[in-house]
Amino acid sequence: MNTPPDEFPPVAPEPQVVGHSTDDKNLAMLTHLSGFILNIVVPLIIWLMYKDRVEKAYLVSEAKEALNFQITVLIGYVICWILKIILIGFFLSWVLWIANLVFCIVAAVKVSSEGTYRYPIVLRLVS
Repeated sequence: MNTPPDEFPPVAPEPQVVGHSTDDKNLAMLTHLSGFILNIVVPLIIWLMYKDRVEKAYLVSEAKEALNFQITVLIGYVICWILKIILIGFFLSWVLWIANLVFCIVAAVKVSSEGTYRYPIVLRLVS
């Protein structure tokens, strides 16, 4: 019997991050915290600097996570700005600001203690 060829090639799993240095862990923590103040700037710089270095896979994955979350927050701010026409945008922008602050702090604490964090509500645009 002939088996039909696969229509789609198999998807490669993400590289497993085995070990990372304390410097990488601290930089990942600062990357998550910086999202509250500088939005996408620091996660984007960290991701662009280290994305091709295999030994920095942990730092790249955390920078991508922070970058994806901050892009999602930025999209939320644009939606809030549009909704300010009907006045609900003022309230929603404060809610989004507080949520960004809380999630950035939670992410920094989790990265500091456990080593990794995935935001629960995020658009995964950078992969």
